[in-house]
Amino acid sequence: MTDHTSDPTRLTDLTARQLLAGYERGDFSPLDATRAVLDRIEVVQPLVNAFVRVDADAALAQAEASTARWSAREPRGLLDGVPVSVKDIFLQRGSPTLRGSRTVRTQGVWDEDAPAVARLREHGAVLVGKTTTPEFGWKGVTDSPLSGVTRNPYDPSRTSGGSSGGSAAAVALGAAPLSIGTDGGGSVRIPASFCGIFGFKPTYGRVPLYPSSPFGTLAHAGPMTRDAADAALLMDVISGADWRDWSQLAPAPGLSAALTDGAAGGAGGGGVKGLRIAYSPTFGNQVAVRPEVASAVRRAVGRLAELGAYIEEADPDVTDPVEAFHTLWFSGAARLVEPFGAEQRELLDPGLREIVAAGERYSALDYLAAVDARMELGRRFGRFHESYDLLVTPTLPITAFEAGRETPRGSGQRRWTAWTPFTYPFNLTQQPAASVPCGVDGDGLPIGVQLVAGRHADALVLRAAHALYESGAAPGLPAPGITPAGS
Repeated sequence: MTDHTSDPTRLTDLTARQLLAGYERGDFSPLDATRAVLDRIEVVQPLVNAFVRVDADAALAQAEASTARWSAREPRGLLDGVPVSVKDIFLQRGSPTLRGSRTVRTQGVWDEDAPAVARLREHGAVLVGKTTTPEFGWKGVTDSPLSGVTRNPYDPSRTSGGSSGGSAAAVALGAAPLSIGTDGGGSVRIPASFCGIFGFKPTYGRVPLYPSSPFGTLAHAGPMTRDAADAALLMDVISGADWRDWSQLAPAPGLSAALTDGAAGGAGGGGVKGLRIAYSPTFGNQVAVRPEVASAVRRAVGRLAELGAYIEEADPDVTDPVEAFHTLWFSGAARLVEPFGAEQRELLDPGLREIVAAGERYSALDYLAAVDARMELGRRFGRFHESYDLLVTPTLPITAFEAGRETPRGSGQRRWTAWTPFTYPFNLTQQPAASVPCGVDGDGLPIGVQLVAGRHADALVLRAAHALYESGAAPGLPAPGITPAGS
């Protein structure tokens, strides 16, 4: 392929909103942008392994149709011509959805879109490819027996995080400005933090899911983007109603407008002025946070204060709910593979087989006890948000570690939940939460700050994140270090 970039800015450097503005002006076309993204994928795929499947012919055909619509001044929907990638957990018509597993057969009829993918098509998005996931999205890093290891854009010896690691790496490297991921315990926010992009887990049910996740109501779907404004735009699309998800919330259009018009709730107007924000650096000394991470997050909190928020260092009245999370998560994994025979089970990731075995030992009473713990956790956070509009924490206490491992070498940790204590609690409580890049460590690896609001206050999280981007506090990361010169 040839290079379809323009000086001084490559098309692959542009946000979705910038692409749409360029289409409107006639500066370039969806076909130009899609060709540039496909070129970019060819460059970065050998370096990070972000994609399991790229259908260039289909993407170019969609881009040609979009270009014709823009030429006729008749664009369709909010994302007409914008290249988007999709995590290989979501069904996509015409493309096998293998979910990172050798147990899923490529043969068969792949004739249905997941709700979010269906909404993308309706709004004219160009679907460029499916991104990598660990097997069935079971862990917080992205490697699988099927597709191998996905690597970090800032250092290919490090992990991208997971389970939406392919999507995060792709967005960070310009291989489409938008992606959709899933988040059952941090799987959007973890790789967003490790890869220096924006990741948003909306309130459970805000984005309809089908088929339902084996991990039940822990599992959310959400955008992975360059910034909060692109995420709000994508949410305006993928939160559309779909009858196949009986637990969906009512559609919530207008999240893009709510970034600046004060419709997000809290104090009036856009930005964060007047918001009551609790800053919990360690969840009450329950989490050991690396000093460089703590410093970067504290600077982001300071910026929120400069923007007019009322900041108070305050910890929610909670203890680590990891045992309840494990009961629900491991039980879901056990239910997922219950129909598998011995030969299929031998094909599974060894770590997945371990949590399946643990899940099979839980009783119904164990499961219900975990549900009780979850409900109590939700009650406590609900009470906490009566006093505070937002809670701010590190997204993760560490930066990206060695690729191909579930936990950092030498940590003594057994499961991925040991290093994600700030993310999975908000899957239990179903609250909206986002990871915003806020700096890098001494090795040049990204650091994320997490913004959390009470259930249904999705617009408030996006509004605060947007304020950080607008102030210049969020996007100040260097370009990913593995990009070849001139690519």
